[in-house]
Amino acid sequence: MTPVSLEAQKEVRDRPRDPREAFARLEATVSKVIHGKPEAVRLALSALAARGHVLIEDVPGVGKTTLARALARALGGTFRRIQFTSDLLPSDILGVNVFNQETGRFDFRRGPIFANVVLADEINRTTPRTQSSLLEAMSEGRVSLDNHTHELDQPFIVIATQNPLEHFGTYPLPESQMDRFLLRIRMGYPSPEDERRVVTSLAGSDPAEEIEPVVDAADVEAIQAAASRIKVDDALLDYAQRIVAETRHSPFLSLGISPRGFQAWFRAAKARACGAGREFAVPDDFKEMALPALAHRVVTTGGGAGEPLGRAREEAERVLNDMLERVPVPA
Repeated sequence: MTPVSLEAQKEVRDRPRDPREAFARLEATVSKVIHGKPEAVRLALSALAARGHVLIEDVPGVGKTTLARALARALGGTFRRIQFTSDLLPSDILGVNVFNQETGRFDFRRGPIFANVVLADEINRTTPRTQSSLLEAMSEGRVSLDNHTHELDQPFIVIATQNPLEHFGTYPLPESQMDRFLLRIRMGYPSPEDERRVVTSLAGSDPAEEIEPVVDAADVEAIQAAASRIKVDDALLDYAQRIVAETRHSPFLSLGISPRGFQAWFRAAKARACGAGREFAVPDDFKEMALPALAHRVVTTGGGAGEPLGRAREEAERVLNDMLERVPVPA
């Protein structure tokens, strides 16, 4: 990526720290290059605010890479793209210890996981062994190699992609890996008007390269702290807990929501409220974040490893939508 200007970095550093204004500034900046997809942008920023990661499950060419690059530029942070293939090794992601003949010691050479925004492109095309190398980094923000622990750069977010239509040469992500993604989202095709804008105004150029940073690491930390302080009424928590309990007893689901999945939904709803400029969560925060936070954590009855990703996703969302309609919302 083209380095951001020093003037832009200084302007961000000197700006007052207002987490809700910073969130809005991030959203407006990224939306400049992701035309007609405000929901996808808002979900990605909500994951960042909740210290989570995003899995984008969609067909090629709808802006997944552009979203990741635009977010990294707006943050003024580092960006690394990892193209996942069947021959990719864990060391290609995490790094490797190399013997230094001058010092007589091993030096650690950091892998591409050491970045603020990491794009894991087509993550289901690599082997389960390589997929699992991301677990510690995504859940704990660090990497352990040869009895040494290396802390990752902060802020840190993994944006992974996978194509729901292709099956040959892919390795479905296990439940333990899917659980590390706070949200699973879709980009979708743009409207005819937005598609014309993309084709006529951005052909042959990278729109993300035009973005200057509008926040820095301190702003992101303030956003994350503000999201963690969002208040949730006990009645609203009871409502969410009833839905989680329904997933564990539903005859249509063979795997319900775990406590960690419930916690992820809780964090996502609070991040949504923070992005809306509120200091408290409302029922719509939980309802709007339910499918992105929960649908990839359940397994439908009869759903197997060979079931197409798109069909499994639709069935899981149908079951969850039915629960959301059936469980009464607190006043």
